Amino acid sequence: MSSNYVLVSRFPLKDNVSTDDFSSLNNTESTRYYYCEEQGVNELLELRSFNDIKEISWVEEELESMFHRFADVLSADIRRELLKFVESPVDNKKDLPETNYIQLRHVEVPAHNYKQYRQWRDETIFNVVRDNKDKIESFEAFHSLISGVPGVMFISAFNGNKEAYKEAFTNARYQGIIQQAGDNYITGGNEGLYTRIYRSCCC
Repeated sequence: MSSNYVLVSRFPLKDNVSTDDFSSLNNTESTRYYYCEEQGVNELLELRSFNDIKEISWVEEELESMFHRFADVLSADIRRELLKFVESPVDNKKDLPETNYIQLRHVEVPAHNYKQYRQWRDETIFNVVRDNKDKIESFEAFHSLISGVPGVMFISAFNGNKEAYKEAFTNARYQGIIQQAGDNYITGGNEGLYTRIYRSCCC
C-alpha cells in the first residue's frame, strides 16, 4: 500500500560532504534517506510518507529545525515538494521503498492533455514497467500537490545492478515512447523530463 502523500526534501550539499555528516538521521517506516548517484548532483534526498495531509503539521518543528541543524553542510536551502499518490503498475507493499536504489522520474504534462496522457502511459510506460517487474520492486505514480517544479513524479524502486535496471528505460523501445511523450505530453518537449538515481543511506 503506497502512501497517500510523500513529502520529498532535497538537501543540496557542499563539496566533499559525506553521508557521515547525517549520522543523526535514520531510515524508518515513514522516513527514508537516499544519496544522489548522478554525476554533478550532490544532494541528500528525504522521503516522508503521510496517509493524511494533516499529519504534516505533526512534524513541522522537525522540518523547520533541519535547516539550522545542517546549515554547515548545505550549499543552499532545502527544497521540498508534496506529492499525492495516483496509481501504481507495480505496487509497493510498504509506505515507502525499502530498496537499495530509487529513481525519480519527473515530467510536466499540460493540463488539457492530462486525461489522455494517463491512458497513454498505461499502455506504454506502464507496460514497460510490468514487463520488467523482475528488475523493479515497485513503481508508483504521483502528481505534485505543492511544488515549485510541478508535474508527474514516478518513484521507481529497485535492487541489484543499476545498468541492468536502466536498460529497460534506455533501449530503442523506450526511446520511441519518450519521443511520443515529447511530441504530445511533455510541457516544453523532452526538456520537461528528468530522471535521477539515488542510493539508500543513513540506515
